[in-house]
Amino acid sequence: MAARFLTAEWRELVMLNWEADPAILASRVPRGTELDFQGGRTFVSVVGFLFLRTRVLGVPIPLHRNFEELNLRFYVRRGDRRGVVFVKEIVPKIAIASTARALYNEPYARHPMRHIAAPDRVQYEFRKEGLWQGLAGTRRGKPAPLEAGSREEFIVEHYWGYTRQRDGGTIEYRVEHPKWSVWPALTSELTLDAASLYGVEFGYLNRRPPDSAFIAEGSPVHVYRGVRIV
Repeated sequence: MAARFLTAEWRELVMLNWEADPAILASRVPRGTELDFQGGRTFVSVVGFLFLRTRVLGVPIPLHRNFEELNLRFYVRRGDRRGVVFVKEIVPKIAIASTARALYNEPYARHPMRHIAAPDRVQYEFRKEGLWQGLAGTRRGKPAPLEAGSREEFIVEHYWGYTRQRDGGTIEYRVEHPKWSVWPALTSELTLDAASLYGVEFGYLNRRPPDSAFIAEGSPVHVYRGVRIV
């Protein structure tokens, strides 16, 4: 088994989810994997969350323990391993972004970020070209366990990551965490320019509301070293 590479807590995850035409994802699917469908549909998610108490190889890195991330991702599988592929990941720390790009070819970018994590509202924003943009969701009450067969369970229950390498190969890594509880988002907002940030094929994210939106409580996580599969 691969060794642990990173330990942290992922908390206060805002997850906005849209059905996606498989044709716009096909060219991004890493070799050795295939799109993961729920009921004949595949999805993309814009996700914002907090990285807390981060350690790399067991070592806390000064000034890089607590920070925000915002990403666009979609869902694939390799056999019975259900995983995530990132289109773009944004963090506020240049060392995080440059290390992830260098070691794993993960599509990280660095921008200043800020967040709100209040009892009734969670919001993540980054600043690009002087403009703050991001996503938000509102909630009420206490989170509930994931319902079997639900859209929320499909989105959350992916415990592998896949990254295309510069030579066309693929790295697979495992993500370990307990099942999360979630709040349904009472309202949601997407204020980023999806076409500019992710490509014109994703511009539709700004033209219609998400098919589902929720806020996940999160938990401690372990991310294991990547292994090349092809």
